Amino acid sequence: MSKLLVLSISISWVSLLSGQQTYLGNWFQYVGNNGFSKNWNWLNEVQYRNYNFIGDLEQFLVRTGIGYNLTPQNNQLLMGYAFIQSKPYLNGTDERIQTQEHRLFQQFVTRQNFGRFFITHRYRFEQRFLEEEFRTRFRYLFWLQIPLNTPNITQKSVYISAFNELFIHGNGKLYDRNRLYAAVGYGINHFIRLELGVMSQIFQTNSRPQLQIALFNNLQLFKIQ
Repeated sequence: MSKLLVLSISISWVSLLSGQQTYLGNWFQYVGNNGFSKNWNWLNEVQYRNYNFIGDLEQFLVRTGIGYNLTPQNNQLLMGYAFIQSKPYLNGTDERIQTQEHRLFQQFVTRQNFGRFFITHRYRFEQRFLEEEFRTRFRYLFWLQIPLNTPNITQKSVYISAFNELFIHGNGKLYDRNRLYAAVGYGINHFIRLELGVMSQIFQTNSRPQLQIALFNNLQLFKIQ
């Protein structure tokens, strides 16, 4: 019952912030961050984004990269590549186009914890190769996770997850968008966890709510000595 209450509050809060200017979309997301040596990591990510609750593809994204931990299990530098295929609508009509983007990115991730408060900071710089132009963008993510029934997020943990991510253009108008997210998560085992939540994308003139289902895989591919 308490899990449903937390989820209901999270969904209501973010839906209120998103306003009534658009309809609910749905994102399915898989994120893997797998260590293959003591300090090296492999990022592997797939996202399937819909305009509607089910169906009506908005965007398909594949992202991968190699990271290095400057300190044990923390302070990670990573370089990567992403491919994005989008199908946006034209000027509010039913007509759609298909676009592709190739993206290089570099990021730094650092983590802190204060008791049961687990905080992640991610700084990401992107070089975006669109079909007719080149753009750059900076992103800052502040992510908070709080386990409710265990001291850490581990097997059978129930936890609250929330983040805010700001997007800044490197050319053109400075502000791109802001993403505000709140969810309830569950630790399936020590390495795999599932989150269900709502994210609001806040643009310059409107906002869009997204239901988000995310699976995280932190399985280590090497045996710790």
